[in-house]
Amino acid sequence: MISVLVVDDDFRVGAIHARYVARTEGFTVVGEASTVRGAVQAARELQPDLLLLDVYLPDGSGLDVLHQLAADAAGTGTGTGPDAIVITGARELATVRSAMKLGAVGYLVKPFGFAAFSERLAAFRELHQRVQSRGPSAQTDQAEVDALFNAARPTPAPQALAKGLSAPTLALVREAVRERDLSAAEVAEITGVSRPTAQRYLSYLVRDGLARLELRYGSAGRPEHRYRAAT
Repeated sequence: MISVLVVDDDFRVGAIHARYVARTEGFTVVGEASTVRGAVQAARELQPDLLLLDVYLPDGSGLDVLHQLAADAAGTGTGTGPDAIVITGARELATVRSAMKLGAVGYLVKPFGFAAFSERLAAFRELHQRVQSRGPSAQTDQAEVDALFNAARPTPAPQALAKGLSAPTLALVREAVRERDLSAAEVAEITGVSRPTAQRYLSYLVRDGLARLELRYGSAGRPEHRYRAAT
């Protein structure tokens, strides 16, 4: 199991992320923190494999956590600190660049749904498994180096889409209806897009044979449209 430390200034958001981790195969939450100081202390004590790291913390930047843990690792000669996926509302390019320079393996902008979250964790799981299977001193070649770098990124959805549709959003919507049938409103809530946008993508999936439309009839009124990924 890949151990995860969740760091977010809002305990309610942190709890949501912890539940998302629990729903993802191969991961377990070992702790939660809401400050830079608390995150550094928890990381030192728990030695997690992965940080889910917010940038906006009450006593500083989440990136300060990466600075301190990297300094710890350099001082003890143990290599590097834990890997990190930055999960934040910070959209400034300077913040993104700083996260990259500090070794973050992913950057997920709030708000997002479980589908986007699970994609990032699945990509990290592949990277982690590749590294663990070889060991830190193993020799590699260019093909494997490329595979390791690519493993940290989710596989994109096919790009040949209708005008006005984006592949990442299509992947989110498709993942939302993979396990159960949902209405357009429910898909919108899960993915963070508007209801009309969710409806447009769902209709595209149905036309392309990637989802099924089912009508649920109640006691009165128009039937409810429910969508589920085609098997």
